[in-house]
Amino acid sequence: MKNTYLLVILLFLISCGKDKVVQLPEIDHSDISEIHDVSAAYLFYDESNPEGIELNRKNLISTTNWLVNVDKRLTLKQVIPQLKFLQNKKQTSEHKKEGTKNYFTCNDTSKKTLGFIEFSNLVYHEESSETYMSKISEFKEAKNIKPVSFNLDGEISIINPNSEPFIIMTNKNELLNDLKKLDTIQTTLYLNFNEQLSFQDYITYKSIILKSDFKHLKISNQEFLHN
Repeated sequence: MKNTYLLVILLFLISCGKDKVVQLPEIDHSDISEIHDVSAAYLFYDESNPEGIELNRKNLISTTNWLVNVDKRLTLKQVIPQLKFLQNKKQTSEHKKEGTKNYFTCNDTSKKTLGFIEFSNLVYHEESSETYMSKISEFKEAKNIKPVSFNLDGEISIINPNSEPFIIMTNKNELLNDLKKLDTIQTTLYLNFNEQLSFQDYITYKSIILKSDFKHLKISNQEFLHN
């Protein structure tokens, strides 16, 4: 872990200079605490930039695992287009190496060290799952689909088609318990995030979902934004 940590700091100092800092999102547990053969990108919170965000990717090497360091103050509306750009950059590289992955870098508060969340296979959509699915024929009559919407002010809604209540309202403290109540048949959950949520909020919800041990519920690798 020490080698990975030192490499992250070294790359940070080389690529960013001492005047720029990324405030990493915090998690209370991470199953991944050590990654080898890495290069790093940085998404800065930049109030001087009209878009409020700055991407530094000059140290990325396509044959390595990518550590993407995102400032926790940025909104998903700012971050997701940059993540899609980076994913496409790696996928279309002539020099990409099979088996390399992409990770978010976080502060693991339980271990007081770095932790990592993989996002290699995530597909981001800058629209809601409802809008997206309405345009795709295979979804129009699909059953056993449950959209989960992470809204502002900590409100979470779970659409539970053909059941009562149709919409289950919950919060981050009760989310896993409420989902486990639905863990009775093969069902796919589609995660929707309000575009104004901070990246810290996003990582918090992601870390909760990653703690799940469902028997029948499956988390889709497609994620959606809504406003």
